[in-house]
Order: sequence, then C-alpha cells, then structure tokens
Amino acid sequence: MISADEIIVFLNPGEYFVGDARHRIRTLLGSCVSITLWHPELRIGAMSHFLLSERSAKISGPLDARYGKEALSLMQTELMRHGVNPKACTAKIFGGGDMFPQHRGMANAAQIGRRNGEAARSLLEAQGIRVSSESLFGVGHRKIMFDVKSGHVWARQVKPVETLLNHQEGTRA
Repeated sequence: MISADEIIVFLNPGEYFVGDARHRIRTLLGSCVSITLWHPELRIGAMSHFLLSERSAKISGPLDARYGKEALSLMQTELMRHGVNPKACTAKIFGGGDMFPQHRGMANAAQIGRRNGEAARSLLEAQGIRVSSESLFGVGHRKIMFDVKSGHVWARQVKPVETLLNHQEGTRA
C-alpha cells in the first residue's frame, strides 16, 4: 500500500535518481542494467538505468548516465552530496536480459545485456562496493521497484511474447 507521503519515481533509459526513505524507484529493463546503492542507516539510495557498459572513445562530453561507468560515477557524486559514503552502501544489480533470443547467432544481439551485467559487476568491485544480490541475464525484460526506505528491490522477469508463443506451440500435442 502506498502512503500519502510516498514518492514514486520512474526511471527512463539513461537516467539515475538518488532519494531518501520517502521514495520508491521503478523502471523497466531489457538488455539495460540497473544498479541500486543503499545506505541502511541513513536510508538513502540511488538507482541507475544504463543502456551500454561504456561510450565509444570517439564520443566525448559531460558524464552521461546512459553508460554504466558514468552512471555509477554520477550516483556516487550525488550520494556524497547527501552525506553518504558510497563504499558504505550495499549494491544490487538487475537486468542484462536477452531481448532477441531468436537472433542468438548474431554477435551483438545477445551480447549487449551480458556485457552490461558483467560491466556492472566489475565497476562495483573496482569501487569496493559490496554486491548483496543480483538478478541478471536470461530471456526477457524485468520490472524493477526499489523501496529506498527498506532497501528491498522487487524484480519480475517477463519472457517475450514471441518466445512464449513458440514454447506453447512446441508443447502442444
């Protein structure tokens, strides 16, 4: 049940958010990945929704949350502005799904999600931030909701309709 003072935030691809115990942060992930960071004592948390593990070396500009490394950096900076040491947070990682299982033979189609998930793991390890759980890879998209008050994250993985239809047709007698 949602209380009157609760604030729901929906992240689109390439966005991140840092909030306090009043916030619930939601997103929908395919091959994209979300990292959540949560400080249990202060009940402040952050969540990203990044599209690619890193930007091309040919592209420059200000930090951009569409890229995993930059999204993590932006979240860490914002957490520090709120008086939170990011290394005192626990992390959770979600997403990296294979959205096009019918194209597994194509090198890039299935690998984007895997690269994103592996990048998230590596980035957090390099920063010394402990990962307490993850729900990565597999087929389909995920619906994610992060309750900053409790630190709980709910993830529901949904298989693509086409995969379900093919599976159902294959199991009919």
